[in-house]
Amino acid sequence: MRQAGYLAAAGLFALAHNVTRLQDDHRKARVLESELRSLPYVASVLPVETNIVIFTLHEQLPAELFLQQLQHQQVRALSISRQAIRFVFHLNVSDAQLETLLSALRGIRVPA
Repeated sequence: MRQAGYLAAAGLFALAHNVTRLQDDHRKARVLESELRSLPYVASVLPVETNIVIFTLHEQLPAELFLQQLQHQQVRALSISRQAIRFVFHLNVSDAQLETLLSALRGIRVPA
């Protein structure tokens, strides 16, 4: 039963210290949503309501190639299907890292 106490303590700490800062994660997600809507290789972006951003790529840019290009720029993301990508903002993602992501997205090249 000790484990239950540890989990409860972690939950209480999160409620006391992290709930209010979720707004910052949601703000970053909305900034990313706006940027994605302006990129020519993005087919669609699901409406952002939380810290999660999901979008689809045009067929010319497979998710695997997109993720490889991001990886070369030290950015990690997750594909959730052949053309869909998911980003999640959390406590450890800074504004500087968001700017790095935006810059990396602007540098993505679509194969001819």
